Amino acid sequence: MKKIASVFAKEGLLADVIPGFSPRDAQTQMANAVNQAMAKKQQLVVEAGTGTGKTFAYLVPALLNEGKTIISTGTKNLQEQLFHRDLPIVKEALGSYKQTALLKGRANYLCQHRLAQFSGSNTFLDPETLHEYSQVRHWSVTTKTGDIGELKTIPENAKVIPYVTSTAENCLGKECPDFEGCYLVKARTEALDADVIVVNHHLFFADLALKDTGFGELIPEADAIIFDEAHQIGDIASEYFGKQFSTRLLHDVAKDIYGLFRTSLKDIEQVNKTARKLADIATDLRLNFPEKSQKGKLKHILNDDKVATGLERLADTLKSLVAVLKVHLGRDKELDNIYERLAQAKANLKEVIDVSTPGVSLWYETTPKQVVLHLTPLSIAEKFNGIVTQPRRTWVFTSATLMVDNGFSHFTEHMGLTQAQTLALESPFDYAAQAMLCVPHYLPEPSNFAMKETLIRVSIELIAAAQGRCFLLFTSHAMLREVANALETHIDNELLVQGTTTKQALLDRYIENKSAVLLATGAFWEGVDVRGDDLLCVLIDKLPFASPDDPLLQAKVEDAQKRGKNPFMHVQIPQAVITLKQGAGRLIRDETDKGVLVICDSRLVTKDYGKIFLSSLPPMRRTRQLSKATAFLTSLVEPEDT
Repeated sequence: MKKIASVFAKEGLLADVIPGFSPRDAQTQMANAVNQAMAKKQQLVVEAGTGTGKTFAYLVPALLNEGKTIISTGTKNLQEQLFHRDLPIVKEALGSYKQTALLKGRANYLCQHRLAQFSGSNTFLDPETLHEYSQVRHWSVTTKTGDIGELKTIPENAKVIPYVTSTAENCLGKECPDFEGCYLVKARTEALDADVIVVNHHLFFADLALKDTGFGELIPEADAIIFDEAHQIGDIASEYFGKQFSTRLLHDVAKDIYGLFRTSLKDIEQVNKTARKLADIATDLRLNFPEKSQKGKLKHILNDDKVATGLERLADTLKSLVAVLKVHLGRDKELDNIYERLAQAKANLKEVIDVSTPGVSLWYETTPKQVVLHLTPLSIAEKFNGIVTQPRRTWVFTSATLMVDNGFSHFTEHMGLTQAQTLALESPFDYAAQAMLCVPHYLPEPSNFAMKETLIRVSIELIAAAQGRCFLLFTSHAMLREVANALETHIDNELLVQGTTTKQALLDRYIENKSAVLLATGAFWEGVDVRGDDLLCVLIDKLPFASPDDPLLQAKVEDAQKRGKNPFMHVQIPQAVITLKQGAGRLIRDETDKGVLVICDSRLVTKDYGKIFLSSLPPMRRTRQLSKATAFLTSLVEPEDT
């Protein structure tokens, strides 16, 4: 077997295929650690600072070692990049003939059966969805993979997608008349035959959750599992280890039953009437919740008699529909599947409204039309520990942001990784020379009304000094909108505001217009890679503590108090530190990048816990004087522009 050193050496195998490749000690160190973990079937947790080259550091051992490896990353975009760009380079360097596969979730693959089903019952669709539907039908004749990502003429969140893709609940499996040509089955078969499979975290945990019911095929076959962007997996695992009930399912089922009633089963009028009644009750229930989309504790909303009565009516009618459907079992595969979906929904509803269940958070969230009820476990440590220890296999968790206060305990304790080896690798970037951190003097308290005017003033100065080329990152949509509206009347630079178009469209426009300014919140704090002088300044409005109104946070705080722990230090600070590290990480993405990070929160220097945040950030030069930050920015743009 090729040794790691021969791959990452100055004149090694990677240097043969990558022009200008230069060895990085941290990258080689990580590759050796991953290789050792794979040889010994160990758990390994690695924080690899930006610029380490962690992707190649785990891909090389994955391709060199025997057995099947699953690599899970944060998003579909990162999946595509990993599979189409990084994996081919490493395979070429190693001369590897290992089979590789890219596997996405169900909602990414065309379901031919549902496409045909809706061709006869789509009269209830609005004109926009019908237009999207016709485009899907036209594309379906030529596609070989069924990956809807190929279809660039409809948006990623097109309304037609739920009508032409399957879910775990409505999929007929082997009973489907189109099973032999199923694109999802083909993709899964390729993945099962491959040596290295690239998935995303949501798909991984969905597969893991389904294993409990006998459908998870992929994970049991793996010898090694590698999580990139591992800081995300705790919340995702909690979601899949819990339960949820959505009124959307009831509306979808009513439409499916109506389609059967109009076409193949004209004698199920009672079923159709009961299903429509159930959908109406679900609509009424939404009206009894606050009009504004929000999240909240279920226990609190149950004190509202209208909500409690609405849920009782919903449960009774759901029970009746399940009973009526049971009479028709065996007549039609579609109807049998609907029965299974509703029987599961009935069981889930009972669980998510049982306020006596210990160790969980029961909460709700609303959209303009739907209500979703959640049961989320407060701790996943015990369950996940059981998964990573039996059977014995390699588990690698890596990210640029895992450590809090110079330690890994926040991550390892949360995930139940009691046997994990840990490794911290600093970024190779010279942050002291490349970047400056400024926490300006005389900042109001974050909650002070004067904070908005301060943010506007600071933003104007930074934008002028950098001649655009700024990311302004906010912790709330409200402050984002207020600052954006104010800047429109004070500066001439193009303002690109999150929510006005897609994330990728905003980024493309930002790169295109060298004087643009991007204003954004959550989605842009991570997974955004803008290099060179396209980004010279990142402003963060305040420390990104989770909203105190978040019901899941409230439940975790109460649980920490019951266990005698300080919830602020044990729950809130670690989450905020990781988020801040992600936002700050947008600034320096390459060894030639330079720029300024401005955090407009005086708590970094006035509160004792500020030291935890500062010690977790890269070792940039620090100043309290905004004039020094603007002078540095001016020095970065003037040489090119004079």
